[in-house]
Amino acid sequence: MTDTQPEKPERPKPTARRRALGWGIQIAIALAIFLLVRAWMARDMVEGPAPEFEAELLDGSPVALSDYVGDEPVLLHFWATWCPICRLEEGEIVRLSDSHPVLTVAMQSGEPQEVIDHLNENERELATINDPQGQLAARYGVQGVPASFIINTDGDVVFRKQGYAPPLELRFRLWLARWL
Repeated sequence: MTDTQPEKPERPKPTARRRALGWGIQIAIALAIFLLVRAWMARDMVEGPAPEFEAELLDGSPVALSDYVGDEPVLLHFWATWCPICRLEEGEIVRLSDSHPVLTVAMQSGEPQEVIDHLNENERELATINDPQGQLAARYGVQGVPASFIINTDGDVVFRKQGYAPPLELRFRLWLARWL
């Protein structure tokens, strides 16, 4: 008695075109999921006219959003001393402030001296408002840090993002905001 099994038909190998199409579909699905998650994270953040505020910088000088809105788009950046992602992007925010108006808000990071110590320890110079109870953050709908808003010359929020913002993306959005 011979034990023979029928031969399985040979499966055709996918062509390069078919493989590329499969990869393209997978990339499109991943990109769509990424964009949906990003939109969901920013759902409560302010849109349209940026809420005006008056506050005090860490050095004690008064500041208002209107002091920054003018000839160029402004980056309003919320961060915290206890946030590892904020620390990761801190250096780039400082470099960005060399060429663009940047105002930062230290959200729920303790007393002003603690925030000053954090900035000095990391050799960072930024125009920073201390927001120990998160009141300013709440006005902007910030639920977590880091959070970034780009405000155009008309005082409108034209870009908002919660989470890490790649440096090139922020630079591109600031450039683009000149025409929005």
